[in-house]
Amino acid sequence: MAKKKSSDFTLLLTVLILVIIGIIMVFSSSHYYALSKMNDSYHFLKRELMWATLGLLGMFFTMNFDYWKYKKLAPYAYIFSIILLILVLTPLGMEINGAKRWLGVGGFTIMPGEVAKICGIIFAANYLSRKPEKIKKFLQGVVPCLFIIGIYFSLIILQPNLSTAVTISGIIGCMMFVAGMRWAHVSLMGLSGVGLLVVLILLEPYRMRRLTGFLDPFADPQGTGYQVIQSLLALGSGGLFGVGLGKSIQKYLYIPEPQNDFIFAIIGEELGFVGCVTVIILFLLLIWRGVRIAINAPDLFGCLLATGVTSMVAVQVIINIAVATSSMPVTGIPLPFISWGGNSLAIFMSAIGILLNISRYSNLDRS
Repeated sequence: MAKKKSSDFTLLLTVLILVIIGIIMVFSSSHYYALSKMNDSYHFLKRELMWATLGLLGMFFTMNFDYWKYKKLAPYAYIFSIILLILVLTPLGMEINGAKRWLGVGGFTIMPGEVAKICGIIFAANYLSRKPEKIKKFLQGVVPCLFIIGIYFSLIILQPNLSTAVTISGIIGCMMFVAGMRWAHVSLMGLSGVGLLVVLILLEPYRMRRLTGFLDPFADPQGTGYQVIQSLLALGSGGLFGVGLGKSIQKYLYIPEPQNDFIFAIIGEELGFVGCVTVIILFLLLIWRGVRIAINAPDLFGCLLATGVTSMVAVQVIINIAVATSSMPVTGIPLPFISWGGNSLAIFMSAIGILLNISRYSNLDRS
């Protein structure tokens, strides 16, 4: 193993800036909602600061925990995540808005779907790096990976949570591609995935309504098209420089729970096009550093682990911004480091710590 160096400072600084932007925007977008619903305008700010602190501790730990030690933990991480996903379907699961996606532990809630993302990345990286030549064979390499994805997909879709199921599938799919999966298998897997997605949409009326709402949101402006229309109004009214931090109109209960999945629209309204582009550039910088770390990782396990973490960020950023800009149907995926969501924030920051640890053994100065 290469000699340990300092972590990638550019990546660390980028993540910290995104977290700070997230804390500011969560407070700005949520204070009226929190005041009207919880009678405490600082409710989300206080909890976001608490989770950001836990995230920092998690990131500091994983940044200093040698990444190759996850190889031994990989099977246990996978089993642990499966147990959590099963428990959430039992009476222990908390049902909110018709979905069981949370487990209550004391005063905290855990989203097993978020835990499954990082556990799945560790397990898939270990599996794919042990016998890398197998991924070129459909039955010996691709099918076992599809089995891993299938278990996650099946348990998460029962919650129901199609967006998280698709996200995890996309992350592991990216790792399989980087590991050397043949283009023919990539095409077959992609077409099969699209076909399955179409079937799942057709089977559930609410998913069909979201799809029709995306195709023509103004056909039902008070129903399926409501969130998208309000998001577009927020983005459009922000102009070049925005209406000013804290001066959003759409956060006054026009956009439901504006601190969550549609926080990018509030950024666009308050900070304008410049603010949106700044956030996007920061994410692009983060993804670029992640790709560099993956390419220059000292071993295949580190490469695949870095690929998984970077893909996790990239996939969620693309989906969240696409939803906020009406480029795809509405789905519940938070914007990493910025949207309200304690589990997501702590897990993403801890995952970045893994990426930072890999960077300590990577030759990032190599051309």
